[in-house]
Amino acid sequence: MSGRAPAHQIAYERLRDMVLFGQLAPGDAVTIEGLVARLGLGMTPVREALRRLIAEGALTLQGNRRVTVPRLGRRELDDLGFARAAIESRLGALALPQVTGALITRLRAIDAEVDAAIAAADVPGYLHANHRFHFTLYAAAGSTVLEALARSLWLRVGPSLRVVCTGPSGITLPDNHKLALTALDAGDGAALEAALRADVQQGVDQIAAGIDAGLFGADAGP
Repeated sequence: MSGRAPAHQIAYERLRDMVLFGQLAPGDAVTIEGLVARLGLGMTPVREALRRLIAEGALTLQGNRRVTVPRLGRRELDDLGFARAAIESRLGALALPQVTGALITRLRAIDAEVDAAIAAADVPGYLHANHRFHFTLYAAAGSTVLEALARSLWLRVGPSLRVVCTGPSGITLPDNHKLALTALDAGDGAALEAALRADVQQGVDQIAAGIDAGLFGADAGP
């Protein structure tokens, strides 16, 4: 056993990250052959990865062997925000009893990366560090079911967040991570859940403003 992951898993993880961090923008169509060439993997593992991502709602199969990242309408965005807030606040509540000083120190270091990326207008750096902050905390919850659901929901929001962060207003999010860290220090579950819900809603509001401003094209809307 070499320890190397199977080709289909490698393909899935690479394609997932392309979607999650906005390398594939909402509405952009790419061919399956183009993805095979881009990833340097075989047709079979790429097709299997695409099937998984289509089942998760992260991609949509079009004609002529093309796939796209769906554009979010306002109703879909509101539903995703509701689901994320419910699941992620629950993950925070489950994680709190397991949080150690070492974990808080790690989270503060990741949040410093978020701050640095915002200051530098580094959108990829911001998206990666923001994701890592949340899922480092959520891993402490020990809930594989809820964490998997949260990851799936982030896949459907990530491409749109990348668009608005690279739009005219740039990365304008205030940092609710500081509120979450203060709650963790105090062991305050209610404050932690409130901070996570506020963080989710903040992203929803920013994407909604992008939809209203036409950043996603004419077919995004209600």
